[in-house]
Amino acid sequence: MARYHIETYGCTSNRGESREIERRLRDAGHRRVEGPEEADVAILNTCTVVEKTERNMLRRAEELEGETADLIVTGCMALAQGEEFRDAGVDADVLHWDEVPEAVTNGECPTTTPDAEPVLDGVIGILPIARGCMSDCSYCITKRATGKIDSPSVEENVEKARALVHAGAKEIRITGQDTGVYGWDTGERKLHELLDRICDIEGDFRVRVGMANPKGVHGIREELARVFAENDELYNFIHAPVQSGSDDVLGDMRRQHQVEEYVEIVETFDEYLDYWTLSTDFIVGFPTETEADHEQSLALLRETRPEKINVTRFSKRPGTDAAEMKGLGGTLKKERSKEMTDLKMDVVAEAYDAMVGETHEVLVVEEGTGDSVKCYDEAYRQVIVQNASERGVEPGDFLEVEITGHSTVYAFGEPV
Repeated sequence: MARYHIETYGCTSNRGESREIERRLRDAGHRRVEGPEEADVAILNTCTVVEKTERNMLRRAEELEGETADLIVTGCMALAQGEEFRDAGVDADVLHWDEVPEAVTNGECPTTTPDAEPVLDGVIGILPIARGCMSDCSYCITKRATGKIDSPSVEENVEKARALVHAGAKEIRITGQDTGVYGWDTGERKLHELLDRICDIEGDFRVRVGMANPKGVHGIREELARVFAENDELYNFIHAPVQSGSDDVLGDMRRQHQVEEYVEIVETFDEYLDYWTLSTDFIVGFPTETEADHEQSLALLRETRPEKINVTRFSKRPGTDAAEMKGLGGTLKKERSKEMTDLKMDVVAEAYDAMVGETHEVLVVEEGTGDSVKCYDEAYRQVIVQNASERGVEPGDFLEVEITGHSTVYAFGEPV
């Protein structure tokens, strides 16, 4: 698990976003430290209200870069003037705030506490379906805290989901270290069965499936894709972190899948679903990654064109096998990360640009910046609706919206 330091500047909206970042990081097992020198990663949530503020943000970013292992810059200046940090030579990942928690994980599985129970946060119900995983990744420290998969029964999880719906949940987020291997400890692969049963619960709600490693998904890809196609309650969204486009690197990472299996998952979902979102992760700069390996990752990104992509520069976690490997230089990792991030932004922008002019049903899940709300469409793509209060729009509402524009990683919608 990572130690993080976070600093927030600007308005109450920025402070709210930082609270959400911290909530997700804590849920994933990471812990906050007070100073950047103690942290694995520092997070700078920026403001850009006046020129003096911009100069202060750049100066603080430069200071933090020298005090911590990794730096993430988010907030208003990151979104509006992200190039300023690059032009100033600041070695940082410039991200939308919603991308920060997954970037901090360094490709590791999320970690839940042993007594993790469902939580209702506004209209969002969080349902941990199991604890632990079946992987032994060479870079991951999470496995020490979680152990092997321990799956409660389908009936037990369905009852927890039903309780969330009855308590007012409109979106149920299925979570776990690796949802794809749910049931493996009992000798059966049960994720598709669980999702089917949850969708039978009476009520008007949506379900999002959390991270599922490709190995677990591959064995049930046909059954899983069929369940998605048959149930409107399910967001057409999967998060399958491939981590590398090179089988050699995947072997050194001790990932259980190969590139071909990941591609077959994508092809299967393409066959069953006309409109869906593929989310994946890449770790850039793993110690054994060659230039050819890096090119294979870029090629895989271009081929499968995931609509949501988390790019993380490799950093060593104490006590892991990968920490004993001779690492690549920071400059090389930075260059490869920038190349992949630039490609990522092109791919994601293309996906959101293709939505403009379309009409989608969205669920309003939470308040956004100013008088806006955050919504998700059928494929779990984020849509922002502005001037929400004057339109009488609030979390829990289902709306038909026309997509009028986008800001690379999310779209703007007008109710119709």
